[in-house]
Amino acid sequence: MIYSLFDLNEHIRRVLALNFQRPLWVAAEIAQVGLSRGHYYLDLVQKGEGDDIVAQSQAVLWASEYRKLRSAIGPDLDALLREGLEVKLQVRVDFHERYGLKLLISDLDPSYTFGQMELRRRQTLQTLRELGFLELNRSLRLPPVLQRVAVVSSEGAAGYQDFREHLSKNNFGYRFHTQLFASSVQGKNAEAELRDALTQIALQPQRFDCVVVVRGGGARLDLAAFDGLELCKTVAQMPLPVLSGIGHEVDETVFDLVAHAALKTPTAVADFLLQHNLLFENEMLRLADAIRAMSEYRFKISLMELERLETATHWSTRERVRVAAQKLETLEENLPGWGVHILRGQRRHLEQAEAFCSALHPDNVLRRGFSLTFRNGQVLTAAKDAKAGDWLETRLKEGVVRSKVE
Repeated sequence: MIYSLFDLNEHIRRVLALNFQRPLWVAAEIAQVGLSRGHYYLDLVQKGEGDDIVAQSQAVLWASEYRKLRSAIGPDLDALLREGLEVKLQVRVDFHERYGLKLLISDLDPSYTFGQMELRRRQTLQTLRELGFLELNRSLRLPPVLQRVAVVSSEGAAGYQDFREHLSKNNFGYRFHTQLFASSVQGKNAEAELRDALTQIALQPQRFDCVVVVRGGGARLDLAAFDGLELCKTVAQMPLPVLSGIGHEVDETVFDLVAHAALKTPTAVADFLLQHNLLFENEMLRLADAIRAMSEYRFKISLMELERLETATHWSTRERVRVAAQKLETLEENLPGWGVHILRGQRRHLEQAEAFCSALHPDNVLRRGFSLTFRNGQVLTAAKDAKAGDWLETRLKEGVVRSKVE
């Protein structure tokens, strides 16, 4: 027997309608989301080991059901209907002969998704703890002044604009140089884009004092990207301190835990930068006051020392003048006697010198039996200097003897 395709599909529809008369809860991951005329079309998948897809089906949330759920769940509903999230849906199994199998969504359990996120968050924290990454970025030392700031944010984000305005209009007159590294801060591409932006900054750490990651407020599920393991590993290993201000007052992401400092909002990050620089300025002012006080103290001490030296010099000079005057008086009294004494001494020296010279005079030498021999008017002191034929003249005590050398 051969069935027509319609007959087969109608049979399938009846079987499914008979066996799935009531709605049932299904856990799956949203692989893709489409929106048309207020209706949400979802591709649901289940993944096995290695992220291989082991099951796949299409689901639809009609606009009328969406309005009911939006009223019951609130703004979190839009955040839950995003690709990559694991959700728990109440569905009715519907099979149409032409359009095939489709799951009609009638309810959604937010606590399931939040529970799965919390489980992944705890696993990420455990991995980072085992790697020793939780305190890695916090161990970096902030520069004394933070002026060159690398900012990671979405260019059109209100949080980024608030951050810039808060810095530029500060009451202290501080100037900052900020450079934006654009990245989405929510959605399925957020984690990859944030990592790319941080990697760009890590390649040029000498250009910046710190890194700031900011975003505006949003639903709780908007923070899912900031619990990603690879993103948090990148933050932990950054060569610069990372400051987070991702705009959520209640929840703390893993990103906040591995960053150098976690502030709640972008303006809080701006205040942190201003306060940090203000502390440096106050410290400089304190040191300036200390230097001024020390200078005044040392000046006062030096002035007192100069006054002491002036007084000591004054009295020392008077004392020296008095002593010198006494010496002069003594010299004046003793000078005549000293003059006579000196003259007598010098006279004795002269007499001794005269006697010595007299004893050494040639005439006196001759009188003692010595003689002097001259050659050509020069005293002859060595026999070798006399040559044959030379006439010599020898002076004695009495007379002169002339001789010829043969």
